[in-house]
Amino acid sequence: MLSYFQGVGIGAGLIIAIGAQNAFVLSQGIRRHYPVQTAFVCSISDALLILLGITGVGSFLAINPRIAQWATGFAILFLLFYGWRAFRSTFVSQSLKTTGTVIPTRQKVLLATLIFTFLNPHVYLDTVVLMGSISGELAKTERYLFGAGAMTASFIWFFCLSLGAGLLAPVFRKPSAWRCLDGFVCLTMWGIACSLLWPKLSTYIG
Repeated sequence: MLSYFQGVGIGAGLIIAIGAQNAFVLSQGIRRHYPVQTAFVCSISDALLILLGITGVGSFLAINPRIAQWATGFAILFLLFYGWRAFRSTFVSQSLKTTGTVIPTRQKVLLATLIFTFLNPHVYLDTVVLMGSISGELAKTERYLFGAGAMTASFIWFFCLSLGAGLLAPVFRKPSAWRCLDGFVCLTMWGIACSLLWPKLSTYIG
């Protein structure tokens, strides 16, 4: 189950970072504008993209070892950079603004959710490319466990964020709360990067 929990860890680290999608989900949750539907759309969208990564890109990388090595190297660099960005954010005073235009109808809320999800370029890098690159290093069964872990993190985060927004709103208006979250993201990203890098270093050392 190590691959599953690795998927949970990296999925949580990528999803929890401050972004437009999380801000939108939180603001809609606070206003109670279809919080369940919003969380469901975000979770299913992430799951589909993760599945595309582990079955498409991941399978391609699995039969192309050299490309898989380059892709894993890219994933390690990306994780280190992502962790560094989160680390820097712990020293910056920032808070989440949840004010904005009220979206009155379910159709508009769901359309806005899809826009925040699929028009965000980072979502493709995080789910399809990064997840696919890391899963390409795993056996087929472990690859699906890794993807299931990432999907689990996505479902848990979006539903907790949306349904618990009323309780979280006062907390996440405080810069200290975001510093704690960014610290968690930093440690998660660097920890996963080290777990990917260590087998390669141990090979050279051995």
